[in-house]
Amino acid sequence: MAERQGQQGSNLRRTVVLVGMMGAGKTAVGRTLAAQLGVGFRDSDQEIERAASMSIPEIFARDGEPFFRAREHEVISRLLDGPPCVLSTGGGAFLSEANRRVMSEKGVSVWLDADLETLWQRVRHKGTRPLLRTADPHATLAALHAERAPVYALADLTVPSDRDISLADMALRVQAALVARGDILEQTP
Repeated sequence: MAERQGQQGSNLRRTVVLVGMMGAGKTAVGRTLAAQLGVGFRDSDQEIERAASMSIPEIFARDGEPFFRAREHEVISRLLDGPPCVLSTGGGAFLSEANRRVMSEKGVSVWLDADLETLWQRVRHKGTRPLLRTADPHATLAALHAERAPVYALADLTVPSDRDISLADMALRVQAALVARGDILEQTP
């Protein structure tokens, strides 16, 4: 149960871009946060799949990661030009300096920071993660986590994502970080 109600009288001034590792909860928390704030939710990976008429793993297999990353940047930039919303991004999106720059210029990046074992528990049974299609997916995830965490730490805001927190409480945690920043989420009586 949520510790307090969502910000019913709130006005989102800029798009909230959720970044972090696969399994951090970007999509699930994003949908919950958008509902709490009464704004739209977008998922950059879904937008790419829709535009390409194929799945992310199919794009990786057919065109390679560099092609995918170029389309990802185009989609993120386009979505950030739209009305303020909550935007979930793929795990590798924030690794691009160009993406980090546009996210901070036009929105606010929020790192959902989950520890390795939390991430593993959330992704270990999913076959939709092309980067984990290796002989030892746990070791691959650990290496990705170690490599990417310092880059994710460059996000505008960091919110810890614990294993046992509910989606509602996690979304409230993100809201609190946005309110504390002062220029993203305006509360109205």
